Amino acid sequence: MILTGPAIEQEVRDGTIRIAPFAANQVNPNSYDLRLAPQLLVYRNRHLDVAEDNPVDKITIGPDGVVLQPDRIYLGGSVEHVGSDHYVPIVRAKSSIARLGLFVHVTADLIDLGSHGPTTFQLHSVLPLRVYPHMRIAQVTYWVPRGRIELYDGKYSLAKAPMASQAYRDFTTTGTEENTVDDKSNR
Repeated sequence: MILTGPAIEQEVRDGTIRIAPFAANQVNPNSYDLRLAPQLLVYRNRHLDVAEDNPVDKITIGPDGVVLQPDRIYLGGSVEHVGSDHYVPIVRAKSSIARLGLFVHVTADLIDLGSHGPTTFQLHSVLPLRVYPHMRIAQVTYWVPRGRIELYDGKYSLAKAPMASQAYRDFTTTGTEENTVDDKSNR
């Protein structure tokens, strides 16, 4: 079950959903708009390795915006800090932005219960596209979970800004064999 816009507003007032800062004009019929924070991360290398800590460069988006180039992944953050211990947030592109060929949350649109903070957007543009700080870029919906709730306490828990992939923390090396660590704290 998805929450309606008025239900999202009520849950924010009740404290079961966190959206800060909250603005009533960003509420939609069944979602809440998220804005793009003025800092992006871009991977320095064109060849990435999931078992390595891939270096990133920071880009500040000025008032004239920045052009996202195809064949790159940019990590942006939401201005708003969002999360809930009671509802499952799902983040997707605003349809107007998607119609310009911008993938906002490439494949990881689910935010775990108990995760609170700015959302890291995985931005990929089909064509060169100029984006601007504080533009409405995504929307978050809230879904009712079913079953026992376990709150997220993983490697992205303390994020205060966009974070690069921490996938390398999921690997250990024994000789020449790599093993995936099956540990909840490495999500």
